[in-house]
Amino acid sequence: MKNIRLGNSSLEVGEISLGCMRMDQLSKTDAERVIENAMELGVNLFDHADIYGGGKSEEVFADAIGMNSSVREKMILQTKAGIRDGLFDFSKEHILESVDGSLKRLKTDYIDVLLLHRPDALMEPEEVAEAFTVLKKKGKVRNFGVSNQNPMQVELLKKYVNEDLIANQLQFSLMHTPMIDAGLNVNMQNDASINRDSAILEYSRINDMTVQAWSPFQYGMIKGVFVGNKDFPEVNVKLQELAEKKGVTDSAIAIAWILRHPAKIQPVVGTMNPERLKDISKASDVELTKREWYELYLAAGNKLP
Repeated sequence: MKNIRLGNSSLEVGEISLGCMRMDQLSKTDAERVIENAMELGVNLFDHADIYGGGKSEEVFADAIGMNSSVREKMILQTKAGIRDGLFDFSKEHILESVDGSLKRLKTDYIDVLLLHRPDALMEPEEVAEAFTVLKKKGKVRNFGVSNQNPMQVELLKKYVNEDLIANQLQFSLMHTPMIDAGLNVNMQNDASINRDSAILEYSRINDMTVQAWSPFQYGMIKGVFVGNKDFPEVNVKLQELAEKKGVTDSAIAIAWILRHPAKIQPVVGTMNPERLKDISKASDVELTKREWYELYLAAGNKLP
């Protein structure tokens, strides 16, 4: 698998990462198989959050891999904090407590990347800065980023935070493209021209923040999977056509479409099926032409101005 640099950090990661939200549903043996298979494929960034499985996903992950120093140095562990009892909390106290909990569950001394999980409307950026400084000085967290935040929210944090923000995890897929739509429909009076996120894609490229695409097979806000879905015949015909042409699966083509963008977006794939991940990982070797990329975009129901 090809590697990319995560933001402007020194981290070299596989261009596809594994989301571990559903790992709490696996047995220790099955989870071990998932993790080892991912690493064999070149997937070395494992995405967690303190709330996944109520914390159990992190526990299952560490137990399954038999976490120790030799295993730890081969992987990049990323986790998220900021959702608390169904609300959002970026207080210093909660961030520090959350990280300590993740460290304990993951059986490690440090987190490679900590993301703030969805914006907190009551955020005090000074508190976040204090928390990050403590975590960095104590060696508990090495890199920081955000999730689901727009450019001005990031800028507000950057005013106070001393550490670089290297990633922003955002929903993005072939059937969820607002980051692309607004940039193509500049100076238009149609729905696609509405800039819903303040040019977050361009902002991320300018500021060397890696966009991590969550739910890369979903349409809408976690409404369901579009690949193989009979409700989306046109896009699936095109996916299948290109899959046969390239010798991969339709899911691999959906990921290759994301990877084709020059922003070097990193898809976060949540499958817990080793064979499916093996098929998806082949997207790293697929080269879509510009015409093929646009044909998929149009087949997904979009129109060019």
